[in-house]
Amino acid sequence: MHAKILIVDDDPDIVTVLEDRLQSLHYTTVVARDGQQALDQIAQESPHVVLLDLTLPKLTGLEVLKRLHNSKHTETLPVIVMTAHGSVDAAVEAMKEGAYDFLTKPLDKDHLLIVIRKALERDSLRRQVDCLRSEVAGRYASIVGNSPAIMSVTDAAQRAAKSDASVLLLGESGTGKELFARSIHHWSPREAMPLIVINCVALTETLLENELFGHERGAFTGADRQQKGKLEMADGGTVFLDEIGDMSLPLQAKLLRVLQDREFQRVGGSKTVSVNIRIIAATNKDLKKAVKAGQFREDLYFRLNVITFTLPPLRDRRGDIPALARFFLDRHAKDAKRPGMTFSNAAVDTLTRYVWPGNIRELDNVIARAVVLSPTDTIEPTWLALTPEDAELRTHDGAHPPYFDLPYHESINAHGRFIITRALAQAGGNQTKAAEMLKLQRTYLARLIKQHKTTET
Repeated sequence: MHAKILIVDDDPDIVTVLEDRLQSLHYTTVVARDGQQALDQIAQESPHVVLLDLTLPKLTGLEVLKRLHNSKHTETLPVIVMTAHGSVDAAVEAMKEGAYDFLTKPLDKDHLLIVIRKALERDSLRRQVDCLRSEVAGRYASIVGNSPAIMSVTDAAQRAAKSDASVLLLGESGTGKELFARSIHHWSPREAMPLIVINCVALTETLLENELFGHERGAFTGADRQQKGKLEMADGGTVFLDEIGDMSLPLQAKLLRVLQDREFQRVGGSKTVSVNIRIIAATNKDLKKAVKAGQFREDLYFRLNVITFTLPPLRDRRGDIPALARFFLDRHAKDAKRPGMTFSNAAVDTLTRYVWPGNIRELDNVIARAVVLSPTDTIEPTWLALTPEDAELRTHDGAHPPYFDLPYHESINAHGRFIITRALAQAGGNQTKAAEMLKLQRTYLARLIKQHKTTET
């Protein structure tokens, strides 16, 4: 591993020995002779590990540690302190200040290398975690839109995030409930701890129970070892229960205990497991009706319904559609390695007028498809393939498309163009495939395209 190690010691003999040992193992070494120089080298060289003597001129090793620990840029840097034999108290003090480990002089070569490797492994894992967090943060970026409908919910959610109260997210499918759950976790004091997402409808009752609570060894056939559940894995953090309206009644009863007492038992076990978690739940169902129908426990509903937010459907926040579309376009164009893609004005108008029965999720999918199908970097309405058959296409005031009000023959011709354009979009511009979809001969479709002045693009 080509890691960079900073050696901080004012004894030239020790520095020489350490450099020889580390360079023979293909590590890159940097040297500092005093505490201030150590801080300068850390800022300039960004080492992966620091070997730090505690007795230094200008600034002591402990003073260097304190400054590193108080800086958000270096607080996670692995520092291995070196101290004279018998100075255990100083080493303990260094550990309190954030040192990764300590070594006593004279240094044992094998022990030194083991500690360095472990420190590098931890640093590598930290960097990977930071990278993954950055990717997740980019994937689930801040909520897009500034319409009154979404801003009122966002402002209230930011205030609610500061507490540990349970949150219930309601709204149609695809309105962004998981994004809101992630945002609430991000805004909360639990941000540094895990957010565990559990889909309550994706698994059978037995599998979901095991997913939630885990199991003990021998709990069932094939359970050859203990396994922690996701509630336990989320200790200190947040649990997002998606589609909770589809959870079975027996599991609802077990979840109720978790909400009441913050404790449970693993499947097949008798030991009580205590957890410190915050619950966020979401559903597109009317839980009040489900309670009346005996499909959802009333006591669980009241436990969940401490703070409730209803997310608006996309049709009620049309002013946000252009910004959301641009957000998804940037993401999918980057994934497809097609930077610089844009929408035509006609495409933006089409997106804004569509009613979006699938809400934000449908918008995301439509744009992902358009990025793949569009032959140019400017997406036109053709490649959005939004049709009355997918959902009622209305103008912003609820009216039918303009050609509905034309004379008979003009309306028929306009709708014919619409059908052909849609088929070409779904066929990726291939006239043969479009003809098969429309149950037409290829030559007849070509004549219709010419007649309606419809192009493949």
